[in-house]
Amino acid sequence: MKDDSPDDDCSTGHCSSLTGNLEEKRRDLLESAALAQRLSLIKHKVLVLSGKGGVGKSTVAANLSVALAQAGKKVGLLDIDIHGPSIPKMMGLGGTRITSGSDGLRPLEFNENLKVISLGFLLPNKDDAVIWRGAMKHTLIRQFLTEVEWGDLDYLIVDSPPGTGDEPLSVVQLIGDSDGAIIVTTPQKVALDDVRKSLNFCRQMSLPVIGVVENMSGFVCPECGKVVNIFKAGGGEEMADEMGVPFLGRIPLDPQIVEASDSGTPFVDNLAQSTAAKAFEKIVAPILELDEQ
Repeated sequence: MKDDSPDDDCSTGHCSSLTGNLEEKRRDLLESAALAQRLSLIKHKVLVLSGKGGVGKSTVAANLSVALAQAGKKVGLLDIDIHGPSIPKMMGLGGTRITSGSDGLRPLEFNENLKVISLGFLLPNKDDAVIWRGAMKHTLIRQFLTEVEWGDLDYLIVDSPPGTGDEPLSVVQLIGDSDGAIIVTTPQKVALDDVRKSLNFCRQMSLPVIGVVENMSGFVCPECGKVVNIFKAGGGEEMADEMGVPFLGRIPLDPQIVEASDSGTPFVDNLAQSTAAKAFEKIVAPILELDEQ
């Protein structure tokens, strides 16, 4: 039987489907405007990526953020590793919860120049498993970009999970005009094979590659300070040359870095004279140059 109720009559403009679509479009437009407004306050957006887990990507993201803040830049560190957020621990902010302000969520402050946000700050228990599909991940990343009180930033550093899946895809699409990606690898071939996929991801997404970082490039002996290439060395530079992208530098594997990360004190902050911290200065230099162009 036909329902002639005026409450759901497209001819009179009361179609519930039409009204719902208009409301959805209106909501999307408002969210897009809010996202654009937040991003307009951030000069440079840099993603830290890797096709391989366990290469020290979060270590690079954390120390890059601290190094930029030490240089007097206003920095935001966004952790989008939803299933394994390690930034809270590395920054000494584990167990801290974020709060809401008048203009959105307030990121935590590592120091006066560095703000940090992570799903880890929202979990009731640090051991809670996050079992989400792609749509929920996209929504959270959009909220972190749109609803967090980032304010005026010189740099937003985005720590992505390994691989080329939902999280890096979402952040690249949402940001739109990022300065590019830093690709982290270790020297051995098993890592390099996966990291090449990250470089191809960047090309397919028209995302510039700022450069490749070879992490765990040699082991610094805690007794004599000599660097021993237990994982080989030079593979990252060879890959960068082969793929036609810049090579930013090597960071040796140093037991002090492990201790610093576990204690929540990034090594560029409290181990400034270490071999790793000095090597990191070369890596930071081209990122700082972005703000001078």
